[in-house]
This record gives sequence, C-alpha cells and structure tokens, in this order.
Amino acid sequence: MNITVRYFASMRDRMGKADESVSIDADAVTVADVWAAVADGQPMADSTLIAINMEYTNADATLKEGDELAFFPPVTGG
Repeated sequence: MNITVRYFASMRDRMGKADESVSIDADAVTVADVWAAVADGQPMADSTLIAINMEYTNADATLKEGDELAFFPPVTGG
C-alpha cells in the first residue's frame, strides 16, 4: 500500500521533512501503524491532529491505497 504522509508546522521540524511517500506491505493499516513506521520510535503526542484526505480523524482510522495522511501539532491561541 502506498500513501503520502504530510507533516505541518512543528511536526515538520520534528520529522525533518514536509512530506514523504510511504509504502507498507499490508492490506489494512491504521494511522498508528503508519506513525510507528515513520516516527523512528518517537511517540505520537495525544494532542496530535490527524487528517486523512483532508478530513480529521483519529489514530485508529484505517487507510487505503493512495490516501493522503497529514499530521498537525495542536493549535493554541487566544
């Protein structure tokens, strides 16, 4: 399965890149599985925002071939 993974704001700095193409040899894969494959042992913060194909979701969501997965740091402001 091939997907595109994008990192935004401080997540881009943390990962050292803005995006990457990821190939995972599985028929069903979750966001958490992809994170484990790309994060080099770094835990995903509970407050990480996740989107698949521009729709917010959670780490248990299942990906399909060709999906775009995006990770965002939590947003704060006032």
